Amino acid sequence: MFRGSIPALVTPFRDEAFDESAYRDFVEWQISEGSHGLVPCGTTGESATLPVDEHYRVIEVCVEQAAGRVPVIAGCGSNDTASAIRSMKAAKERGADAALIVLPYYNRPNQEGLVAHFTALAEACDLPIVVYNVPGRTVTDIKPETLGRIAKLPTVVAIKDASGDLPRVTAHRRLCGTDFVQLSGNDDMTLGFMAMGGVGCISVTANVAPRLCADFQNACLGGDWQTALALQDKLYPLHAALFSDASPGPVKYALSRVRPEMPSELRLPMTPPSEASRKAVDAALAHAGLV
Repeated sequence: MFRGSIPALVTPFRDEAFDESAYRDFVEWQISEGSHGLVPCGTTGESATLPVDEHYRVIEVCVEQAAGRVPVIAGCGSNDTASAIRSMKAAKERGADAALIVLPYYNRPNQEGLVAHFTALAEACDLPIVVYNVPGRTVTDIKPETLGRIAKLPTVVAIKDASGDLPRVTAHRRLCGTDFVQLSGNDDMTLGFMAMGGVGCISVTANVAPRLCADFQNACLGGDWQTALALQDKLYPLHAALFSDASPGPVKYALSRVRPEMPSELRLPMTPPSEASRKAVDAALAHAGLV
């Protein structure tokens, strides 16, 4: 259902407001460069600082601009089940193809709480669900056995796995079935993730290097591991540099180098990346042939 290079899109701000024109141009560029799908309002899209109305507008603009050419997986997660349900319903009304649901953060539900959370979401809205496991941010970690239970819900179709635990790809295949969509949430680990049975990546790096990331994914999906390895070597310094300071500061800076018309403004409490981070990004962009 979902596969390939799927950028977790940054949200451009200008004078503290959502820059709709820049976002439409950005979505168009992503599609023209070969991205296989789009994720508005994820972590990289600074969803934590988007008021509800603005959050829904960002999803709406992304869907309008994509115009059915690639699937749109809208960030809808919350640590409040009722809020996540409202966001899913709003995303469905605006034409999103699926909802990206991060595990509830801060309140740290146990495994039974996770089952109850996703069951309530699936019962309240029939929008397909991509489970987002990123314990480095949420502290909560969904265990493979729990995911196996949740995957039996008819609308839970995929996982974005940013656990950093590669053997889980095989565990998930065993527990969720080989048709369950596994998407990497870590650019730097995606080559191994794909070799073990993954089918794509919800990517930060694809914001900046969509063509290279799409080519990498196409090579993996086609079994051309030699080409995939060469592209991994080309992209690896960029994967690292984009997390050399608090994200999405480095990726917004990188975008301003690749697409000068794209604003690099962040919303507090996020601040611009350090000089050391900017130098790392500059070197990585040069290594990848992007500047």
